[in-house]
Amino acid sequence: MSILKISRLGHPVLLRPAEPIIDPSAPEIRRLVRDMAETMLDASGLGLAAPQVYQSLRLFVWRQGEGVAALLNPEIVALDPPETLGWEGCLSIPGLRGAVKRSLRVGFRGLDLEGHEVEGEAEGMVARVMQHEFDHLNGVLYPMRMHDLSLLGFTEELARHPPAENAT
Repeated sequence: MSILKISRLGHPVLLRPAEPIIDPSAPEIRRLVRDMAETMLDASGLGLAAPQVYQSLRLFVWRQGEGVAALLNPEIVALDPPETLGWEGCLSIPGLRGAVKRSLRVGFRGLDLEGHEVEGEAEGMVARVMQHEFDHLNGVLYPMRMHDLSLLGFTEELARHPPAENAT
């Protein structure tokens, strides 16, 4: 397994829609998922999308309990209106945090590494992470979803000077 380099804000791979995965069980896809999981854990992330490691593929991984889960060619559907404001960071935008409105619950569907269809629902932080990572697959970064840029700042500054508005 390998730690992969993470693409950062400004690289074009983060701003374009990713391509579908043709063969989910291909050895290079399995290796990519393993490497993405290791990279995410090493960087203390909650999720990681393939474009964030310079791979324009429709795939993301996220923390699932004590392990890591992967979803290939995902579809995400909001089950609630995007009304819950919460702080988000991104491994591709290091050092910054912003308050983004997301849905509390989502439905998801996609493929596992064997090419089998999987589907389910997620809520809370997992739903937020899935929406964030799904955005990456469509060329959207969290600041593009923000309605109030006064709720965007460097992590250290926000810790010292929390915004007056409660964005949790």
